[in-house]
Amino acid sequence: MPFPKIDLSKLKTYQATARPSKVSTSHEGKPPKAGMRIAEFLDGLPAVLKADEFKAVARAVVHARKHQKPVIAMLGGHVIKTGCSPILADLAAQGFITHFASNGSAAIHDTELASCGHTSEDVAEHLADGSFGMAADTAELINAAARRAAAGDEGFGESVGALLVERKAPHLARALLARCYQLGLPYTLHVALGTDIVHQHPTASGAAIGEASLRDFRILAATVAGLGQGGVVLNLGSAVIMPEVFLKALAVARNLGYHVIDFVTANFDMLQHYRPTVNVVQRPVLPGGRGYAITGHHEIMIPLLAAAIHEYAVTA
Repeated sequence: MPFPKIDLSKLKTYQATARPSKVSTSHEGKPPKAGMRIAEFLDGLPAVLKADEFKAVARAVVHARKHQKPVIAMLGGHVIKTGCSPILADLAAQGFITHFASNGSAAIHDTELASCGHTSEDVAEHLADGSFGMAADTAELINAAARRAAAGDEGFGESVGALLVERKAPHLARALLARCYQLGLPYTLHVALGTDIVHQHPTASGAAIGEASLRDFRILAATVAGLGQGGVVLNLGSAVIMPEVFLKALAVARNLGYHVIDFVTANFDMLQHYRPTVNVVQRPVLPGGRGYAITGHHEIMIPLLAAAIHEYAVTA
């Protein structure tokens, strides 16, 4: 038995040539060539979607430097493990990043790379025999920095950087914490007790870690207070801690009367998680500003972002 079919003969149609469209041939990418300059590569990207957003983030960083607005780079540990510390340190030295803020793991990896030239143990293997995270030298330095910060006027991250410099770590030149200390830039360290390998050591003091980390929260909040009208916040690979810390720092700044609107936020990560999406990309810029979400591996996207920043700075 045949089923009824709709009659298409009276459909209203139009000509594609007369229709407004979102994409034209002018938006298409240009094939790369061997030996091409980075500027040519960037110009050759398709002028659509994430390629345009990526370039907008780079230009926002350049604009912020030109107008002396803060650029905060918030870090997760994987960013340091994938070799991006020297690239970020160079951006800081060139004035493109004015404040780093990280969870504890980023500082641990940066400290181990500076002190030992290597980091990132085999967790599965060392967990089996209970040796996971039992590096006494790593714990001693970071826990000593916490006690030093709590007892004095330094921030937690500042104290870690100072100790690396004072102890002449063998691989100091590539250390982000040390470079920030030498440049006089804030690197604030935001720790959740029990999440880092240094907390399982007898050298750890909860009181010192808490006091030092709380001081760094207040330092970060002071920087956040100046973001309005052109600042930038980059969340590079922190899925939970830094998005939560940033949201509270922003609440404090606005509660105290700082006009923190019309700034740019961007989340760079391998996956777009809930907290960075809502706490970095969406909620903070609702009163004014723009948030971006760029997905990709840190070891590719961060060097590419740095290259774009340097290129756009030339023509700014």
